[in-house]
Amino acid sequence: MKALLVGGTGLIGTGIVKHLLARGASVTVYSRARRGATMAPGVEHVEGDRSDATTFARTFERSRYDVVIDMICFTPAEAEVTARVFGGRCDQLEFCSTVCTYGVKVPANVLIDERVPQEPTTSYARDKLACEEVFRRAADQRRFHLTIVRPSHTYGPGASLVDQLEFDGPVWDRVARGLPILCAGDGLGLWQSTHRDDCGKLFAHAALEPRTYGEAYNATRDETFTWREYYRRAAAALDARARLVFVPAAWLLGAAPGRFPFLGEITQFHGAYSSAKARSHVPAFDPTTTLEHGARETFADVRRRGAWRDSTADVEYDRLVTAAIGMGFPVVDA
Repeated sequence: MKALLVGGTGLIGTGIVKHLLARGASVTVYSRARRGATMAPGVEHVEGDRSDATTFARTFERSRYDVVIDMICFTPAEAEVTARVFGGRCDQLEFCSTVCTYGVKVPANVLIDERVPQEPTTSYARDKLACEEVFRRAADQRRFHLTIVRPSHTYGPGASLVDQLEFDGPVWDRVARGLPILCAGDGLGLWQSTHRDDCGKLFAHAALEPRTYGEAYNATRDETFTWREYYRRAAAALDARARLVFVPAAWLLGAAPGRFPFLGEITQFHGAYSSAKARSHVPAFDPTTTLEHGARETFADVRRRGAWRDSTADVEYDRLVTAAIGMGFPVVDA
């Protein structure tokens, strides 16, 4: 198998490359810099910036791949370029979309599967859905077979571990120090986290699998947490306990305007998905990494990279905790 990843140096891309190589694939990564997955033995790196459409097209005008996996397509204009460049030059195109395209509604059975109508509520998700539509039109014209993969929260070495409020906040340092942290609502909102290597399995094993052609898949570990449980397990990876202060999401968003868009747009709502379809069509997609193991690995990597956030420098967050406790919100162990 001859595979190309457009933007394969990120979190999920690293997992995809790992599993493609295990399948014996010939892997090429197109990215601006040689790092991460491009450093793996046997991976060819092509340097370039996909935002330069002319150079991007010229780079691949004489190339053909069995499968192209586009990890960094975020706008319909970029999708049009990918479809034009690789239409007729690959058998299958895999597009990394997002579960955010479903929006924030909760179906009757709570878990969102691929049959739930897509009603995005953010510009990021609307653009991703528009990209899906561009690729579907190209596939309908038989320019390639299309497989759409929709990850949710994916984590692992190379990035921080999100908390409910932020992508890279002071929470984990506060947990390690035994200090209380903020949790929106009552901590019973639903959430899922999938390790990058597990998510990468779906992309890698959907490659050239005819059953995936024309299909879309959620790419999540089928283990749903409340935020209380998420914090409890992540804290265990720090050999600590999480002490939570439950406050209304609306209060947090009002008390720190502009600080918590992740909470405002995503995590104040349930984020629970079913990946049963993916596991049925691609049996090798069998997520096995527990949150405790993956969090411990991620925290160790953050410290090793010198990217650990020192919570003592975050005066605003400490002010919010103090204000919440002063208003009578109790501190509760997760």
